[in-house]
Amino acid sequence: MNAANSTFLVLSSILVLLMTPGLAFFYGGLVSERNVVNTMLSVFMICGLAILLWLAFGYSLSFSGDLGGFVGNLKATWLHGVDLTALTATKIPNDLYLIFQMMFAIITPALFVGAVVGRIRFKFLLTFIIFWSLLIYYPMVHMVWDNGLLAKLGVIDFAGGTVVHINAGITALVLSAFLGARHKYGKDMTPHYNILWVLLGTAILWIGWYGFNAGSALAMNDIAIQTFLTTTVATATSMMTWMVVDMLTKGKPTLVGVCTGTLCGLVAITPACGYVTISGAFWIGFIATLTSYGFITFIKPRLGIDDALDAFGCHGVSGMVGSIMTGLFASKAVNNSISLNGLFYGGGFKLFGLQLLAMIFTIGFTTIVCIVIIVLLKRVIRMRVDEQEEELGLDQGEHGEVADYTVQMSHDLTNIQHHSDEFRGQLAQLLDKQQRFR
Repeated sequence: MNAANSTFLVLSSILVLLMTPGLAFFYGGLVSERNVVNTMLSVFMICGLAILLWLAFGYSLSFSGDLGGFVGNLKATWLHGVDLTALTATKIPNDLYLIFQMMFAIITPALFVGAVVGRIRFKFLLTFIIFWSLLIYYPMVHMVWDNGLLAKLGVIDFAGGTVVHINAGITALVLSAFLGARHKYGKDMTPHYNILWVLLGTAILWIGWYGFNAGSALAMNDIAIQTFLTTTVATATSMMTWMVVDMLTKGKPTLVGVCTGTLCGLVAITPACGYVTISGAFWIGFIATLTSYGFITFIKPRLGIDDALDAFGCHGVSGMVGSIMTGLFASKAVNNSISLNGLFYGGGFKLFGLQLLAMIFTIGFTTIVCIVIIVLLKRVIRMRVDEQEEELGLDQGEHGEVADYTVQMSHDLTNIQHHSDEFRGQLAQLLDKQQRFR
């Protein structure tokens, strides 16, 4: 075992795990006060669910054997026959690599939760994540990061542009389309519960992302340092780009906008971070943010699809931009493990074409399998809460809990007022009947 590499990956794994609670704060701060508990629980419970799924089936389907280049086999179910002490190419034990990849399996489905908050039944979401992990996420891991179909073609994805962000973004869009819009979408939308939580969640995500990106070097080496630097540059660029665009178009910067821009930069640099220069990181962050901003501001309203917290607008769109631009800016001078330079570094169109092909494949594969899962699952589990429960809020309707008891008190007072009005109406009718009887 290489002690430095192993220590680095332990810390990276902890940072990636931290991202999921960070995302819970990010999403929890953005939703209405009636859906905070449901949103945070829907994200946080994936920590338990994804760990058990990964041990039972995920590692085997991702990294054991190969079935047609699309997925592994089930010979390593519950880690049967896996030598956990064997060393990888960077001299880290196999069980540590398994743990690191497990953390990715946790955060990825949590990303698309933001698209469907406030209207999806918890049981449906829970069951959907199980089938989505088995039929979409694990095959994508195998195809890109093991010896699968896309890896054999020469597609590169350092830390999850296709596997994580395009995948989760497209899932968010498909789920939103099937669910339909919230009842008051675009009319009487309630304010964010706690904008300070959004900043807290963004900070946690940014810190955790260094484990996500730099950790994907799987060693404490120059690639990890370069990845740390490119991640920082792209994120700072995206943050400032979103803020300046807000100031130019709306006349003032917003904290939610700055946090959203920060997230777009983190997403966009993920597939490229270990392959590009600092200037490449700058342009990826800049262009991805403009693209996501344009989609969320101008295209999304015309689509009529209610992606509540812009999971597709941030993860899907920025993930696509980052994945494609990897084919433009990748450089063997940065990372000599790649066989082709990007277009802007003299490599021609081949790598760019491969990255574009991978993006199209991921979109098509995820869309088709998502539709099949949703259509079949809807036959046995109701997908959406009813209008009354949506109005009440999923915190009380789905869980019987509230984040702020002043909300419950306000609801109780409203009910008392409603019943009082009914009682006064019934009393007036009785008095009227008594008067007519006399």
